[in-house]
Amino acid sequence: MPTVLVPGVLRAEAGGSAHLRIDSGGSLKAVLDEIGVRWPRLERRIRDESGALRRYVNVYVDGEDCRRSGGLDTPVPDTAEIHVLPSVAGG
Repeated sequence: MPTVLVPGVLRAEAGGSAHLRIDSGGSLKAVLDEIGVRWPRLERRIRDESGALRRYVNVYVDGEDCRRSGGLDTPVPDTAEIHVLPSVAGG
């Protein structure tokens, strides 16, 4: 089962959990689809209305930036760790 590591800023949308065990695997899209069913508020922070990754959210599968490894089609092994990192901006 893949594990999604949820940063503190998004934990309220995941019921306070720092780690989410996901039943689905195979692709990042399948993982995010399950998140959308189980934690819809979290999914809306990660993907936009069209289902694409939000511009200011970075997702890493086993340390690899998914935008460089296939986007939503990035393979997700059963043992994968998925890090969700919203960008921080300021000035």
